[in-house]
Amino acid sequence: MKVDYEIYRTETADLSLRKIILYIASNFSNDVALSKLDEIEAGINRLSTSPYLGALAKEPVLKRKGYRVLVLEKNYVFYKIEENRKRIIVSLITDQRQDYLGIIRGL
Repeated sequence: MKVDYEIYRTETADLSLRKIILYIASNFSNDVALSKLDEIEAGINRLSTSPYLGALAKEPVLKRKGYRVLVLEKNYVFYKIEENRKRIIVSLITDQRQDYLGIIRGL
């Protein structure tokens, strides 16, 4: 029997997602922003049944901390797996053009 993992998003992850969606809404349209939100949410929700869907982070500092990254078109979802608790902790959601390394080092 396959066990689903609980998805937990940090405050930083929620804030970063909110910024992405607000940016899209102000530069394109609310419909485009809502579509992007649905896409990101669906990607994150897939982690509950496939926690190893994302690759180990390539950057040594992130790899040492156990971060994995799920690529969703132009967005990166950084997360860790707590195998013993069957939980996924989403730490940050960024646009690929952001300085995600600098942001995540502060976490």
